[in-house]
Amino acid sequence: MNKETLLKIESAITKIEGGNSGEKAELIALLRKLKEELAALPESRIDDARSVGYFTEAAAHEVTRENASVQLKNLSISGISYAVKGFEVSHPELVSVVNEICMVLARMGI
Repeated sequence: MNKETLLKIESAITKIEGGNSGEKAELIALLRKLKEELAALPESRIDDARSVGYFTEAAAHEVTRENASVQLKNLSISGISYAVKGFEVSHPELVSVVNEICMVLARMGI
């Protein structure tokens, strides 16, 4: 996942309507942790991490656009989940951070 993708995700998080500022702050903090975990990944896992990033970016896009498609939002969230499965054993902290991000989004009704 490159820096540009992370910046897009962070920008989308700040645009989220609903929820409270504490949840947005929690998402930003989790994104920071995600950046740290991604920085520690070996080169051999970078493409897998990009897949996580692309699906996360897609989910962030779907929840922030006007007239958002529930089906596209759900598909992108499912994509995040599937892409993360490959990291469960080798990088459990990375998976934990992504799961926390998804839980916060779910609490916000996203």
